[in-house]
Amino acid sequence: MPHDVSLIATLAFGFGLALIFGFIAEKLKAPALLGYLVAGFLIGPATPGFVADPALTNQLAEVGVMLLMFGVGMHFSLNDLLAVKKIAVPGAIVQMTAATLLGMGVAYFWDWPMGQSLVFGLALSVASTVVLLKALEARGMLTSANGQIAVGWLVVEDLAMVLILVLLPPLAGLLKGGTLDPETNLVFDIGFTLVKVALFVGLMLVVGKRVIPWMLWHIAKTGSRELFTLSVIALAISLAFVAAGLFDVSFALGAFFAGMVMRESELSHRAAEESLPLRDAFAVLFFVSVGMLFQFDVILEYPLRVLAVVAIIVLGKSLAAGALVLLFKYPLKSALVIAASLAQIGEFSFILIGLGLYLELVDLQVQSLVVSGAILSIALNPVIFSLIPKLNDGMVKRFQWVRNLNARSHTMEELPQQTDGKYLGKHVVLVGHTELSKRIAKSLKKKNIPMVIVDTSREVVAKLRKNGQAAVSGEYADPVTLVQAHTTNANSLVIATGDTPGLTQMIENAKMLNPAIQVFVQAYSKEEKQMLGALPDVHVYRWEDTLSDAIVHDLIKTRPEPSNA
Repeated sequence: MPHDVSLIATLAFGFGLALIFGFIAEKLKAPALLGYLVAGFLIGPATPGFVADPALTNQLAEVGVMLLMFGVGMHFSLNDLLAVKKIAVPGAIVQMTAATLLGMGVAYFWDWPMGQSLVFGLALSVASTVVLLKALEARGMLTSANGQIAVGWLVVEDLAMVLILVLLPPLAGLLKGGTLDPETNLVFDIGFTLVKVALFVGLMLVVGKRVIPWMLWHIAKTGSRELFTLSVIALAISLAFVAAGLFDVSFALGAFFAGMVMRESELSHRAAEESLPLRDAFAVLFFVSVGMLFQFDVILEYPLRVLAVVAIIVLGKSLAAGALVLLFKYPLKSALVIAASLAQIGEFSFILIGLGLYLELVDLQVQSLVVSGAILSIALNPVIFSLIPKLNDGMVKRFQWVRNLNARSHTMEELPQQTDGKYLGKHVVLVGHTELSKRIAKSLKKKNIPMVIVDTSREVVAKLRKNGQAAVSGEYADPVTLVQAHTTNANSLVIATGDTPGLTQMIENAKMLNPAIQVFVQAYSKEEKQMLGALPDVHVYRWEDTLSDAIVHDLIKTRPEPSNA
């Protein structure tokens, strides 16, 4: 061809083979991502034939990570993250420490030097953004209590890796057995990095929170769908790029906070919906790029070492995470979900190993082992997730200590015995603690209508109770949670959780407990409105309809009275 078409060829072969092998994987009842990994392996340097440009593929995959994290940010608020800080912060630190020590311990028996062992252990300690989010999305768990904990955990890990990537170059001399550069000031480096991260977050929450929704609204008023979609993609990628360039924040973390501030716009659901095809397409390229790194020879040459790496990733750090979740008095199923969510590694591991190679702290064998561990753990992750229900049910039936563990309730998961009787009958059950629900709660209080608020966050529930509000914590669609909110005796159920995958199940469970209950819910699409509206005693609202009704109401009020002439 007369000109360079490496980008086109990479996209053609990457998407084409991913489609073929993803389809085959689905037909074989295996996760589609296995097919994407195979596609990447086939266009990688380890196999004959066409070899995709690895630099291009990695950059395209990075775009996928940015778009995916941007989409997640649009479903999470700062309050959601702060609500899980008590478990996500210590959890991420303990899990990363445990995995790092396990990796270093294994490397010690392989007679690796200290610096190489440390980088190797750190690379095994951090979970993949893409794998975690795709797994949660596929199971409708992204906005669940366990999903919020996992995402909060992920954000803490990303922040920790930002610090590690900053500190590794000045420490390289010491880790290679030399001495610390006398010009190095670790306290200053750490402090400066924290200040930059805090400055970025502050700017996004103070300035971005006002500017981005305002900008999105004015672009939407043009009526151009393509311009609106372009604005979403441009904001996601541009803000992530600026965050990385000016504040040394990772692309993923920058995109996540950009999505969080866009969430303040009433158009956030439209933005999430219209950017979904691009997010999915580029996420596929991430798995293709991982497959390209795979070197099959390393499994034949070092099978026991590969097995040890996979064991640390899938078992070691997952057991540490699960144990910590249990210590916080969460049920066994929550511990299993969090453990499975983190039982893989990905993009940050590759970045860290790449930096280690540049600093001459690790060799190519370490890179091959980490890549092999990443691919095998990513391939196993959907299988692990699918085993959770069977594992939980089997252990519940078999072991008394598991039944005792699951029966152990947290104080926030049931109303206190001294709760006022007005909250136990003829009340409103308000599900979710969103901006919409806060406005509804404020109006109900003015009219002295009693309510019980349900939220997935224990910390949010504790704060509500401190302010004198009856509230319970639990999964929205769980019948046990609805029972604790005394749904059986309530007049109304108001669902203000946002776009929740378990919406229909929640309504069905509420109707099962109280067939006469009136349900009020917001729909986010015409199809969802039609589906929910078909259910008995369910009042469905769309913000477009509400807005149009308000406009017509005010318009009629301002029209002059018709003359009798």
